[in-house]
Amino acid sequence: MSVQQPVTGIDWRVDSITVGGTNRAAPAPARLRIDENGKAAGNLGCNHFSARATVHGDRITIGDLRTTRMACGEERMAFERALARTLTTGTLTAERHAAKLTLTDGDGDRVHLSSSASE
Repeated sequence: MSVQQPVTGIDWRVDSITVGGTNRAAPAPARLRIDENGKAAGNLGCNHFSARATVHGDRITIGDLRTTRMACGEERMAFERALARTLTTGTLTAERHAAKLTLTDGDGDRVHLSSSASE
């Protein structure tokens, strides 16, 4: 068994999401950061967000998102809605391998992330 690598304190770039078995590439600004103090923040693909987050081992729960209200093209907004739902639908299971992180919700939908800076 390997030592669990931290997911907090790292700027994660959202690479894609897999919802209902369909993989969708993320728009360029999509990102996520969860700090040790329980603050989650980032960009959903168009709008910035912040929320409370709890991390217990490989389990992450992100509360209701507070977002800006910018409007972008329909494709970006559809991605944003799917990402927001996946992040907040319940407890996520985190699986980290080096600079890659996958967050999986209870429905099997996934958020695929990578570290935006070398560690």
